[in-house]
Amino acid sequence: MTITLILVFFAFLALVLLLTLARGHAASLKVSENPAEHIRSVDVDAFRNLIDPDEEEFLRTSLQPAEFRKIQRERLRAAAEYVSSAATNAAILLRLAEAARRGSNPATAEAAGKLIDDAIRLRFFAFHALARLYLGMVLPGTRVSSVRIAESYEQMTRRVVMLGLQYPTRGVSAAL
Repeated sequence: MTITLILVFFAFLALVLLLTLARGHAASLKVSENPAEHIRSVDVDAFRNLIDPDEEEFLRTSLQPAEFRKIQRERLRAAAEYVSSAATNAAILLRLAEAARRGSNPATAEAAGKLIDDAIRLRFFAFHALARLYLGMVLPGTRVSSVRIAESYEQMTRRVVMLGLQYPTRGVSAAL
């Protein structure tokens, strides 16, 4: 019975990830006209606080078990929303970088290629992190570490600034 529930959970999770991937790709096709309308705000510091193991341990020792599980699920839901927003922003940047890479300036094309790599890497990390965050919601004692998402997102937004793309980075990352 437990094995069946675990398999159903992972099948559901795989379906959610595929739908998210498809939705992200479809949304990125529509953003070429005005990407600023589609950018989601991501507070990297708040995200790091949500996934901080020390903060989780503090809450675990300070709260009753039932209250801790409720609070932890809310924290993981918020973290999943940040990860989803970062993945959406990466999809938008991927489209913008693809267009910039086709330009005539070799330095711009090289920087755009690096941004494409960063965006793809971030989307991969995001889908992996979402799986772990959802697992953490189901099993609140599970350790969730998604620091690579925060680091990748900050690196990607720095490359946007270096590339000089028309992308509203203000308010998108705490790193800028």
